[in-house]
Amino acid sequence: MDMDVWILNLAVLFVVLESDLGLRKVTKFRVLRPVITSAAIVPIFIAQVATSGYGLMLEIAGTAAGLLLGLLASTFMPVSEGVAKGRRCAKSRAGIGYALTWISVVGARIAFSYGSAHVFGRQLGEWMATHSVSQDALTDALIFMAVIMMLTRTALLQVKARAALTRAEPAEAPLPVE
Repeated sequence: MDMDVWILNLAVLFVVLESDLGLRKVTKFRVLRPVITSAAIVPIFIAQVATSGYGLMLEIAGTAAGLLLGLLASTFMPVSEGVAKGRRCAKSRAGIGYALTWISVVGARIAFSYGSAHVFGRQLGEWMATHSVSQDALTDALIFMAVIMMLTRTALLQVKARAALTRAEPAEAPLPVE
């Protein structure tokens, strides 16, 4: 199995779980760290993006799966108003459901990569040859899934944080009528 798959998937898993598990304040660094991680991952691991055919469709499917899985994971991380150091802030709470979602997805990607090399490689190779899908397109689809899942989680965390602080703002006193 390709070590790049292990490195990429375990890096994504580490960054997300380290950042999110438990009750955590939503900070700029917490929101930017996955974006920076993604910006570092993509140029290193993306070879050549498919521009047509089944390779492009596979990459789009990986992207869509990442979006849906990011939405799913985010349902397990509610955000509410909190207080830290005497100031209002947004806080998220991620627990076992969130962790299991990420671990399951990363585990499935690693298992697929292992299986494609050691269990069903011939069948996958035949399918790829029949549909003119390159190895790069398959790899890119898995990377897009990982990165988009992480970025979706990040975007929703930011949206939920803003909403929590907006919901919790004290109402202004009405203006006196003259």
